[in-house]
Amino acid sequence: MLKDKEKMKLIVGLGNPGDEYKKTRHNMGFQVIDKLLNKWNLNLNKEDFHGAYIKTKLFDEDVIICKPYTYMNLSGQTVMEITHFYKIKTEDIIVIYDDMDTPVGQIRIKLKGSSGGQKGMMSIIDMMHTEDIKRIKIGIGRATSPVVDYVLNVPNKEDFEKINIAQDKACLAIEEYLKHDFNYIMSRYNK
Repeated sequence: MLKDKEKMKLIVGLGNPGDEYKKTRHNMGFQVIDKLLNKWNLNLNKEDFHGAYIKTKLFDEDVIICKPYTYMNLSGQTVMEITHFYKIKTEDIIVIYDDMDTPVGQIRIKLKGSSGGQKGMMSIIDMMHTEDIKRIKIGIGRATSPVVDYVLNVPNKEDFEKINIAQDKACLAIEEYLKHDFNYIMSRYNK
């Protein structure tokens, strides 16, 4: 029914497919999605729209959880296709990704804004023709080497421990977003 589709929320984690990227800084979105799926005992059981996803009900909300398989720079293709097919409103999309402007181990939750140079978010903004997309940014800190090398490398042990805490906070924020609203999680987690 169209009415149900209009209420559906889309949670998208950004990253690059393939084992060689699995633990890299650029895969923060995928890693948070994996933690959520594990917490909720779910699997991405459908492959379409150039990605993998699951359509489910959580906390009385119809939700799609998705990982684009287009590689980071083309993430917008998956988001555009899945939102058009399921008639998901822009205000019901939330994107999780790595951010160099956020200190390691912190999260920043935003209602809208530019991509800040993050290529996956840039692709989504371009394909959706709007910056009004909710997002949770996982801090990976400023590059200490060329940007491409930095984001495609695995964090050291100290950074990994901090990032792990940030990812856990992001999971809690998403769960609370499904129970409350976005302003609630912004006020609670943007400290």
